[in-house]
Amino acid sequence: MSETVSLTYGSEEGDFYMQHIKRTELFERNNHFHSTYEIYYLLSGHRTYFIKDRSYLIGPGDLVFINKYDVHKTSDVGEPGHERIVINFSDKFIDKDQSLYHPSLFNVFEQPAHVLSLKLQDQIFTRSVLDKLDKELKEKATGFETYIKLLLVELLLFSSRYAERNEAAPFEHASPLHRKISEIVQYINKNYAQPMTLSGMSEQFYMSPYYMSRTFKEITGFTFIEYVNMTRIREAQLLLRESTRKIIDIADSVGFENIAHFGRMFKKLTKLTPHEYRKLHRQ
Repeated sequence: MSETVSLTYGSEEGDFYMQHIKRTELFERNNHFHSTYEIYYLLSGHRTYFIKDRSYLIGPGDLVFINKYDVHKTSDVGEPGHERIVINFSDKFIDKDQSLYHPSLFNVFEQPAHVLSLKLQDQIFTRSVLDKLDKELKEKATGFETYIKLLLVELLLFSSRYAERNEAAPFEHASPLHRKISEIVQYINKNYAQPMTLSGMSEQFYMSPYYMSRTFKEITGFTFIEYVNMTRIREAQLLLRESTRKIIDIADSVGFENIAHFGRMFKKLTKLTPHEYRKLHRQ
């Protein structure tokens, strides 16, 4: 694969990460989710972006916002090559105790539409902020850590105000097949605690098991059972972080009838046992 990395700073799961990369060949990113917020800006090319339960066709000047723990994946639309900038940051990076914090900073991550299609003058402004971030992270001049926070806050406030001023265009799925898979994903997201099988779901959504299995994997990046288990584990993570319920009760409430199976799946997806995960997030 031919790619040029202009900048990589930090790690995706760290407090702050930024990468600027240009690819000249076809590329598909695996499905993934993380505990950090993500901003994705497409400079050139076109991509399909699956986020949570929707697929978007995005092009140059589109600014994408992905909330923490939302599943997402980018893929090609047939044409080779694209250039993009990605930023990830944690809650801790803009701490609520700091003077920089304002609740509206995160509004753009909570909106139903994940994509802002910027007008030309707003693309120019966004690129100028991203270029300043790039420069600071490369040069690391005195006080750069503070300045990158200021620049990130500026980008977030601009984006929230832009979303308020500009009514989102009616959402359109990338294709009728994407719409069908989106309906299935939405159903899983709402009913993950109930028993689910591929045969039962394919019958419910009028698809053959083989066709549903193949297209579900093609669009989401997950097999059907992988997505069901991942959705259940994400909900279990939330309950482990924010409640004092017993682990066995949490396992049952998210759809696992067998506590041993729950433990195996949890460790497979998070690299931690449920007890270790709860302890880590209670520190």
